[in-house]
Amino acid sequence: MAPTIDEQGGTLLVRKIASADPNRIFVGDVIVMKDPDNSDNYLVRRLAATEGYEMEAKDSRLFGPVPMTDIVGRVIYLLRTAVDHGPVQNSYYSMRKDSPVLEVELDVDDMVKNHKA
Repeated sequence: MAPTIDEQGGTLLVRKIASADPNRIFVGDVIVMKDPDNSDNYLVRRLAATEGYEMEAKDSRLFGPVPMTDIVGRVIYLLRTAVDHGPVQNSYYSMRKDSPVLEVELDVDDMVKNHKA
């Protein structure tokens, strides 16, 4: 996932995807998904393909294609520290959809207050 989200982790602002709809997420989006090996855990991955795309290799290298129903949402903001934070680079389409949400909903001070370092 580096350099978008690396081992340092951070606090993520995730835009929940209400339904398993391929018109709500796009190739290049950073998503939160249920871990196929342990449904109590979540993984953060960049979407490499959606239905209709042809992949050379199975991804995420170990568990293969992920059902749309296992995608929880799209990561739209990452806070590592009070001075190291910003929007996550997603697909062009998602960035256009998410920028108004960030303008209205984002409260960095609140994220910093609740951030577990």
